[in-house]
Amino acid sequence: MRESIKTNMVKELLHELRQLVSLRSLKARIFLIILLAGVIPCVFLRYGILDDYEERTVELRIATVQNQLRVVGSHLISNNYLYNIQPEERNGTTSRDVIDAELETISDLYEGRVLIVDSSLKVVMDTYGISEGKTIISEEVIRCFRGENISYYDREHGYIEMTVPIVDTNLPAPEGSSNASGAIVGVMLTSISNESIIDTLEMLNRRAVLLENLMFVCVIAVAILLAVLLTKPLSKVENAINEVQAGYTDESISVPGYSETANIVDAFNQLLKRMKVLDDSRQEFVANVSHELKTPMTSMKVLADSLLAQGDAPAELYKEFMEDIVSEIDRENQIITDLLALVKMDKKAQELNVSSVSINDLTELILKRLRPIARRKDVEVVFESMRQVTAEVDEVKMTLIMTNLVENAIKYNKEHGWVKVELDADHQYFTFVVSDSGLGIPEESLEQIYERFYRVDKSHSREIGGTGLGLAITKSAVLMHRGSITVSSVEGEGSVFTVKIPLIYIPQ
Repeated sequence: MRESIKTNMVKELLHELRQLVSLRSLKARIFLIILLAGVIPCVFLRYGILDDYEERTVELRIATVQNQLRVVGSHLISNNYLYNIQPEERNGTTSRDVIDAELETISDLYEGRVLIVDSSLKVVMDTYGISEGKTIISEEVIRCFRGENISYYDREHGYIEMTVPIVDTNLPAPEGSSNASGAIVGVMLTSISNESIIDTLEMLNRRAVLLENLMFVCVIAVAILLAVLLTKPLSKVENAINEVQAGYTDESISVPGYSETANIVDAFNQLLKRMKVLDDSRQEFVANVSHELKTPMTSMKVLADSLLAQGDAPAELYKEFMEDIVSEIDRENQIITDLLALVKMDKKAQELNVSSVSINDLTELILKRLRPIARRKDVEVVFESMRQVTAEVDEVKMTLIMTNLVENAIKYNKEHGWVKVELDADHQYFTFVVSDSGLGIPEESLEQIYERFYRVDKSHSREIGGTGLGLAITKSAVLMHRGSITVSSVEGEGSVFTVKIPLIYIPQ
């Protein structure tokens, strides 16, 4: 038992993983969207925070060093450090030694190098001790003498370079100088290491990556959980439909969940209901056709047996029985004809034999054939044509449409009733309207009358020979012409069928 449970769990897990791998699965897409929505911001956040930290740290480092160098610059001015002092002369001066110590301290503290350049571009002081007395011609130094503070961060080579002017406030600033506080008599060219910043960034990056991986695992778990939970109602719908398909149930399904799944369930229930109606109709049709086909055969057998039993039956009796047999044959032939017509309508590959037909003449011919039936029931048939109508139709199927509608109006009419046929057209369509004073159709049956095998009044339909196929055949023929058929009816007062068909047939 436990092994079976474990096997089922493994199968379900593999099924879920296969769905996640397949991007055609809604579950996989939800998982991917949540995963990207969770991971991408984390990655951008990590790089954004590190870049912002690096930028802010470099700015702070530059500002700190510049402030310290400005203090040293004030000491340089107050001790006449730049005025005709040779390097070998500075060693004996205590205040100068203090300044040198300050510069060495700054150099050691920031793992860098400080050069002091006088107004003649000669290096007065170098904390590395290798460039003193040399002339330096640098764009940064020259621009600093003009009053511009220059700072440059080279991350690739690992240093920060900056220039700080040495300003003597006791001397007037030259004309055109951007530094109004005094004359720039020297420049401190400083290069400091950024290794401590890089080390801190690497440490922060490692921690951020660790946190990012943890977040990544959490996001995957949340994405899988949400993907499963969000698609669970759809899985329930699928299982419910599979149960119906397997035949475990034929009842309407109910899956509480999202409004979308409710709409899907409602649509499926409507389809299931329609399938049940069609199935019931088919079963009823089989029973009706079996009865209708069997009844004439039984009648003919009874009549034939009766004749055989009477060896000396008179000729009049033979004639009467033969007439009854012919009538039963005609009845069975009509049923078979309707069935064959319905089968032909079902063939999708069937094409219409379209030709230009005078609808007025065709209507007159059909009414001429049907008026004898109407006279037997004392039903008056009236034809009103608003104009001459010529259309591109299949004459055989158009005849079938008109005959079925008019014949139904006559058969399902009252004695001393009437049938009115109207023909009209506009620039695109012609309309064929058949109205009657007959039995009418109940409102609840109006949506089903075009269904195959459906009959409103089954007992009355048997009496008049109806098979429940006429309107289904009619609607199929109308749709083949790209037309439409509608009905309005009041039970006990009559019905109005309206057929609307294009004047010019355009094949699909």
